[in-house]
Amino acid sequence: MNTIRSRWLTKMAAENTGKNSLESRGFWPFLRRWIPTSTDHIINAEKRLLSLVKTPYVQEQVNIGSGPPDSRVRWFRSSSNEPRFINTVTFDSKDDSPTLVMVHGYAASQGFFYRNFDALASRFRVVAIDQLGWGGSSRPDFTCKSTEETEDWFIDSFEEWRKAKNISKFILLGHSFGGYIASKYALKHPERVQHLVLVGSAGFSSETERITKFLSTWKGSILNQIWESNFTPQTIIRGLGPWGPDLVARYTSARFIQYSTGELLTESESKLLTDYVYHTLAAKASGELCLKYIFSFGAFAKSPLLHSASEWKVPTTFIYGFNDWMNYEGAQEARKHMKVPCEIIRVPQSGHFVFIENPSGFHSAVFYACRRFLSPDPDSESLPEGLTSA
Repeated sequence: MNTIRSRWLTKMAAENTGKNSLESRGFWPFLRRWIPTSTDHIINAEKRLLSLVKTPYVQEQVNIGSGPPDSRVRWFRSSSNEPRFINTVTFDSKDDSPTLVMVHGYAASQGFFYRNFDALASRFRVVAIDQLGWGGSSRPDFTCKSTEETEDWFIDSFEEWRKAKNISKFILLGHSFGGYIASKYALKHPERVQHLVLVGSAGFSSETERITKFLSTWKGSILNQIWESNFTPQTIIRGLGPWGPDLVARYTSARFIQYSTGELLTESESKLLTDYVYHTLAAKASGELCLKYIFSFGAFAKSPLLHSASEWKVPTTFIYGFNDWMNYEGAQEARKHMKVPCEIIRVPQSGHFVFIENPSGFHSAVFYACRRFLSPDPDSESLPEGLTSA
């Protein structure tokens, strides 16, 4: 870890060589020296991570404009007409392949799917994005003040991206918070989504009585105040400056080895992922500030998807790792109220990041979920060995 910090300090010094004395007295130049990251850093780290992927791809910044004219949403300071961009990667595929759009979760970005792109691109036209305010996408000032406005901030920017990419219909896959946004998008634009694949999706459970009681204690009250103040994990990483990569390295090493099928991260893979994760987390706070408007303390949705289950119009497959901290029982309850086909698949030897921890099991689950788009006889397909139907 000392080597990482030393390398970072050396890079920090090199990046600031030649800055004039007037500039160096300003606060922002100091902040840039303390947190040496930028959109260019993120895109370059993304390219290094995706060098592990064999399938050719195109990276682009898709212009989504300055905001839809009929929306209350502000993607920027109200006096600005600056256009915003969604960082997008599209992988080579056969001309007749169904389109699969992949949306990442909270404190993540599309590069987290790097272990999946090759396998999925063999059967889909895969398009992965960084949501507005995350990864290599634009990071406008986050000005939302309510749950509804925050949801629209993500849903409407995604819809503007879809229009810009001219994608009429697609399979939509969302992980965790991305599953929540994907579900809300499908509720608003069901005519666009052919099938919904929700991986460890957030938002299907309401606050429990146990959490309510805890929040009434002094400890719970303090933690809730911290939550409501929008103090995020990214705040800590930024505050650590050149020591931030050390913390991220510990996280990636521990987090993605705990549950594994034996496909451990190699040393070089871990370094590339650490570098990528650090830059995506340390950059300007934007999308991350949605947290307190979407979820209450304990990651319980303020507008639970369970309440909208009867309005579902899109066939849905839930995928959960056996050890996912997101409870699949919320999906089971939602399924009782859905009027469309719905199934729940559990993948062994994996947790919340099933697509990193057991990629082969995850791919089998996705192919099975999308069998009516991939197989000439989908009704004859049986659940792949090792997976469990809940």
